[in-house]
Amino acid sequence: MLAVLLQTKPAQLPWRILLRNVAAVVLPLAWGISYDHVLAGIATAVGAVLTLYSDQPGPYRQRLFRLLAVSMAAGVATFLGLTLSHHLPALLLASLGVGFCGALLVAFGDAIARVGMVAMMLLVIATDLPASSFAATMQITLEVTAGGLLLTLFSIAAWPLHRYGPEREALSAVYRGLAAMARGGKRDSGAALALTDGMTALQHTLLGRHRSRAPVMDYFGVMLELAERTRLELTALEAADPGTVIGPLVRNECATLLDVVADAVMAGADPARMMNSALDGLRSAEQRAAEREADLPDASWRHLQSLSGQLAAAVRNAGRAGAQGPRRIVEEDMQLPRALRPLSALALLRASLTPRSAAFRHAVRSAACFTFALWLGQTLGVAHGYWIPMTVAIVLRADYAATLNYGLLRVAGTVLGLLLTTALIHVLPADPWVRLAVLALLCAGFRYFGNVHYGIAVACLTGMVVLLLTFAGEAPEPTVIARLIATVIGSAVALTAYALWPTWEKGRTRETLADLLRAYTTYLTSLAADGAQERRESRQGARVARINAEASVKRLLAEPATPAALAELAQSLLTNSNRLARSIMTLEALIGHQERLPARSLIAPFVRESAATLGDVADALRADREPQTLPPIRAAQRRLAREVIAQSSDGLGGEIAQACDRLVDNINTVAHVVSRTTAAHARAVQNA
Repeated sequence: MLAVLLQTKPAQLPWRILLRNVAAVVLPLAWGISYDHVLAGIATAVGAVLTLYSDQPGPYRQRLFRLLAVSMAAGVATFLGLTLSHHLPALLLASLGVGFCGALLVAFGDAIARVGMVAMMLLVIATDLPASSFAATMQITLEVTAGGLLLTLFSIAAWPLHRYGPEREALSAVYRGLAAMARGGKRDSGAALALTDGMTALQHTLLGRHRSRAPVMDYFGVMLELAERTRLELTALEAADPGTVIGPLVRNECATLLDVVADAVMAGADPARMMNSALDGLRSAEQRAAEREADLPDASWRHLQSLSGQLAAAVRNAGRAGAQGPRRIVEEDMQLPRALRPLSALALLRASLTPRSAAFRHAVRSAACFTFALWLGQTLGVAHGYWIPMTVAIVLRADYAATLNYGLLRVAGTVLGLLLTTALIHVLPADPWVRLAVLALLCAGFRYFGNVHYGIAVACLTGMVVLLLTFAGEAPEPTVIARLIATVIGSAVALTAYALWPTWEKGRTRETLADLLRAYTTYLTSLAADGAQERRESRQGARVARINAEASVKRLLAEPATPAALAELAQSLLTNSNRLARSIMTLEALIGHQERLPARSLIAPFVRESAATLGDVADALRADREPQTLPPIRAAQRRLAREVIAQSSDGLGGEIAQACDRLVDNINTVAHVVSRTTAAHARAVQNA
């Protein structure tokens, strides 16, 4: 618990998002104070506050869709809450429906799940708003919706002037990650992990459902492919152990050039002088290395030449992508990889409507808990009883770790916020403009600390709520006490509900890890084919599966009473699968040298046999059984090594032999980990 309360994350919120979010909350209040429409200003500000966290970096189309969805959900939920506020049975029935449907949206990811959470929150908030007629109900509904739409307008206002800003930011971040990888070499494994996340984010930005389809996006797609190939060459060059000559070139000249490319992409301009200077530096370093070519391993020299070619292409395309005026259209048609193609909404919902689905169980648990909390708040008669179900909607998550974390941090943040608010009440004058200025600071803190430390964010939110209610004429002291009581009750209800019907990650980790190994199987199989598109798609699928597995293992280790054998299996498989991925990437980079590739007809059968072995290991992990008798891929690798070395005169055969040797080692290690854990599980069951 202490670790949860003290843990922080790096701040990643751009200042422009912070400013426009604060403006969307403060400006309606300022208008309400100025023109004596304070209640309208409060309702609009509430709509903006609940939409804040849906304003995330990303393509403008994606951002527009997300914010409009939240705003519309807020309006519909507000109308329902106002209409049914005096009819408790109908209100409880509506809460069941909104709670189930809203929580079921977790199947579509966190961004869409926020739509359901906002609907649940505004359904109960609206029950406390004064609406004596249908006209008043419609007015408040429109005011709340207007708050979300105002934030949407602020979020996309720069679209005409900064059309491809989000795409440039994502692409620039990837090239900076490549520069960190080149500069750090083997010393910095964190650079590679951060780069994986950045590459996945870039894939969704450039190729996602709401991507732009303008001609310039083709150049961004080319830059994405060059980044993939550059990463493969960096990985292969690192595996070849460049030593003291090539190493400094990778860490310095290559890294400098990648940073310059990142700057060019981000600026949206063509700094030809800077890029040409950096490219000249790389060529000079390559020439100095050529003078000592006799002292270099063939593999190191070959990969340096290939890497230089990729970087030169990146320089050319970075300039074209940022140049003003006509742009050459790339003939390659950027198709969405299968790994990133979302299922249709209907198919995904159909797959989730089963008790075996974690999303379905979360939806049922949330609907029952949310409705019970709403009934409790209505029957207890406490001031602002809607805070109880609202707390449940925020705290109750689909996994144990998140539920516990949000529950603890919300209670701690509320207590801290109440202390802060009590101090502010005694210090601040009664001037509404002074209180509005303080509310703006608290809103900035709420938005900034939302991803850094949720407890501090809740403290700022608590102060905001109390100040908002003072604008409506409510005394702050009773509000402070009522919020503390409601937060404690709501958090206790959420934690109790999860304890009574938990969804443990330990029941899903094997499936997720098996999906990871199966994705690597598909990736490895693609190396035996000639299609570059198939390799690209399978590589992206492996990356997505890896991110899912890392998240699953993180949740597993945070759960109480996780079996030691399962924890060991998860951590060991995750570590060894990362080594396996690097071996496959190295082999892909080597296969890319097709014009000098010896015995290609021998490599493809070995790759397919290795992929079949890995696929059987994945199936064994999924079924919780020992792998079947493995084929002799070690013997096949040795035969392949002898033949490719004999047919190669420039050292490429020896490099391929080494890569295949590491690949077999990695597959055998993964198979051993699965067999060992399965055997230990069987012994434990037998002893029991």
